[in-house]
Amino acid sequence: MSRLRLAAALKAPECAIDVPHCPGYDASALSGTAYKFQIYKMFIMENESSDQKLSFSKFNLVEPLNKAIADLGFTYCTPIQAQSLHYTLQGNDVTGRAQTGTGKTAAFLITIINDLVSNPIEETRYIGEPRALIIAPTRELVMQIASDAQLLCKYTDLHIVTMVGGEDYQKQLRAVDRRPVDIVVATPGRLIDFVQNDQIYLGLVELMVIDEADRMLDMGFIPQVRAIVARTPAKECRQTLLFSATFTPEILELTKRWAMDPIMVEIEPEKVATDTIDQIVYLVTTEDKYKLLYNLIAAEGADKVIVFNNRRDQVRKLADNLYRNGVSCGLLSGEVAQNKRVQTLEAFREGQLQVLVATDVAGRGLHIDDVTHVINYSLPEEAEDYVHRIGRTGRAGNVGTSISFACEEDSFLLPNIEEKLGRKLACIRPDDALLAPPPPFSRPTKFVAPPKTAERSGGGRSDSRGRDSRSSRPPRR
Repeated sequence: MSRLRLAAALKAPECAIDVPHCPGYDASALSGTAYKFQIYKMFIMENESSDQKLSFSKFNLVEPLNKAIADLGFTYCTPIQAQSLHYTLQGNDVTGRAQTGTGKTAAFLITIINDLVSNPIEETRYIGEPRALIIAPTRELVMQIASDAQLLCKYTDLHIVTMVGGEDYQKQLRAVDRRPVDIVVATPGRLIDFVQNDQIYLGLVELMVIDEADRMLDMGFIPQVRAIVARTPAKECRQTLLFSATFTPEILELTKRWAMDPIMVEIEPEKVATDTIDQIVYLVTTEDKYKLLYNLIAAEGADKVIVFNNRRDQVRKLADNLYRNGVSCGLLSGEVAQNKRVQTLEAFREGQLQVLVATDVAGRGLHIDDVTHVINYSLPEEAEDYVHRIGRTGRAGNVGTSISFACEEDSFLLPNIEEKLGRKLACIRPDDALLAPPPPFSRPTKFVAPPKTAERSGGGRSDSRGRDSRSSRPPRR
């Protein structure tokens, strides 16, 4: 049942968890979270060693959700789903660590949808009072989560609203005002705009998800997330799920503050990079990098390629050069308007574009099928970003190729990447044919730097809309 309705009961520590029995552990020697963490970690290791698969049918989910899962062709859980759903569906808080692309989004969406459908609110609801909140660091990830949520909510009446910066504020507001909101998926900055303008009230949130918490930390969003969490019910009165690619001391501290006796679900793969990805490093000079890139893209089999570069200006120039050389390509970076980014991603998904040139904004959380190649035009400064970049290919059992360029400017980054991978990367020099000059440009420039504009405010709603009644509405708790 929902945390909000069982707040009093859940304040009791003994109500927080029902851990499995694991031979070899002395329960009397451990207590509290330490006991739960150690027991649960052993439970995962034991289950990972078996070949048994867990079917979604074992979880006794509500029928509308079962139908949607069947429509998507999902039969068995991924490890993060199997381990986390066992506890989240019972109302326990969970902090999960797993590689990108392992199915954690479906894990927390299934938890939310099952709970909301199982526990409908009978009394009158107000506009702008979500029952579930999902916070993610980037616009692309928010849009992806919302898209997945719509698919899983296909046979329900749940109302999902996305809130992201760089998109029409009033359009998002109209979605909020259409009818009572069940699930909000948002970036921190835009959500704060809605909260400060009194257009979203978080005091009745029953389930809260913080996704990609480590990336949120890297991007400096944690102060904003703290402000958002402070607007939600106390942790004893809500269910909190936090997911991260890494468990740093900072992440564990946030977990301690925001969650109540969380179960630590840690899926540790045997290898950081999957065996379905063929990884190659070309030793090349800066001057020859574009020649190599063009010839690799022109080669047979390079049907759907993501090219990563580190800076917006570099990505823009690279995409423009490829376009002028006749390559069907799109650009994805923070300087591209949100509606254009969505259009570009859809065109790439549907095969209308051969190449997507991107910054690391596309490195996490995006699910694009059948990416044949990932090319690191510049090596990332963080080894973790390398793992997330190449994880865009070789997904769902498909074979993919990762190609990285190491030049005189960034080859020093290779040792850290190899340490992260736990093995050496094959470094080779390209054949002369791969360094042949590309043809002359045949098209005019397409991708140009956007004009600099002043910062735009979130845009509050007009006083003429007569919404002052919000501040005087009767309390519900």
